[in-house]
Amino acid sequence: MPIEVFEKWDSRESTISENSSIDLRFLIRGTADDAEARNALVAASPVLYGGLVRQSAHTERIAEEAWEGTVRYGVQEPKQVGDSTFSFDTGGGTQHVTQALATVGAYAASGPAPNFRGAIGATPDGVEGVDITVPVYNFAETHYIAADLVTEGYKSTLFHLTGTINNGIFRGFNTGEVLFLGASGSKRGPEDWEISYRFAASPNVSGLVVGDIGGITKRGWDYLWVRYEDAEDTAARVLVKRPVGVYVEQVYPMGNFGGLGI
Repeated sequence: MPIEVFEKWDSRESTISENSSIDLRFLIRGTADDAEARNALVAASPVLYGGLVRQSAHTERIAEEAWEGTVRYGVQEPKQVGDSTFSFDTGGGTQHVTQALATVGAYAASGPAPNFRGAIGATPDGVEGVDITVPVYNFAETHYIAADLVTEGYKSTLFHLTGTINNGIFRGFNTGEVLFLGASGSKRGPEDWEISYRFAASPNVSGLVVGDIGGITKRGWDYLWVRYEDAEDTAARVLVKRPVGVYVEQVYPMGNFGGLGI
């Protein structure tokens, strides 16, 4: 029997004041396990209700497989100077690549298929490549900073650090792995600012192999591209595009993230 959660008729008792609150009351049926009942209660109740934030969830057993549950909503405590919040996602980014990690199949009508040494979409005129999803760790931090620290000089520092990569260890990431995407802030009153800082992380890699070229090292936000030339595939007796040079370019300047002050 699936667990069922119903809001009770005497639900939504509320208090309007400086510390406003609302209680939603539920009946939970279909389990004798207290953890299952509690999890079902939380899943069935919204995070926000009536402009208030879910603060607690209480369950009380009333029968073998029945529980009463109460979810309380209240005013969220305002953030104070020195407080911080953090968020992240690993949605990844898109990158156009012209070289495969490995060729796992090559087929021809007769004889061996031309060997392009991993070049993707090779044509007589060039190498077309393909767009792929690559690891990118996006994260953000919101800090509440005293107004006297958010000077014009500090705002200028944020501006000049935007679009730079870390020149030292930052948040556990190695040099060259973190890109600072910028900051946005608003003054909440005479005493402090709420400032959000956005970052993206991409891993450094070493030991890369492109075609017959090995020993390649690339920092997370460097750009790698491949030079191709015509070469003769003696087995297939055709001209093919093969990598003859691999170049790793720095496209973002280094920055001292210590200037962020976080």
